[in-house]
Amino acid sequence: MDEPAATERTERRPDRILLALVGVVVVLVVVALAVVFSRGEPAPLDEASPAGVVQRYSRAVIDDDVPAAESFLTEGARSRCSGSYYGEPRPARVVLVSTTERTDSATVRVSIVHAAQGGGPFGPSEYETEDAFLLLKVNGRWMIDQPPYPLLACTQVPVKQ
Repeated sequence: MDEPAATERTERRPDRILLALVGVVVVLVVVALAVVFSRGEPAPLDEASPAGVVQRYSRAVIDDDVPAAESFLTEGARSRCSGSYYGEPRPARVVLVSTTERTDSATVRVSIVHAAQGGGPFGPSEYETEDAFLLLKVNGRWMIDQPPYPLLACTQVPVKQ
């Protein structure tokens, strides 16, 4: 009689170990999902810095808020503007690469990530390009004098001659 009871106890142990392992995996998946979905938007940079100005301008362009985007452009940039960029959909995101700040000018290098239309057998694809914003200090405030073409947004339409 002792033998069947011992066999029954050893048969139940693997079930408990398996349940414990499955429980640990489920907890890890839930924690990973919570981390991924709670990341949200990137922290806003100082709006008085060149990178902060580029961040706000880029957000306005991606959100298709042309008046807000124009508020970050110098008068010279607005006068050279020839309309918004219509060659492709707006970039999906802009990633800060580096900032070089001088007394009255700055260069902010960014990586512009585009989501390709359609997608492939493994889902949507992306590609990225690196470009730079040129900023000038105007009345103590950083303003964009030359945005990269894919992030160009303004309402002025060129006059036909």
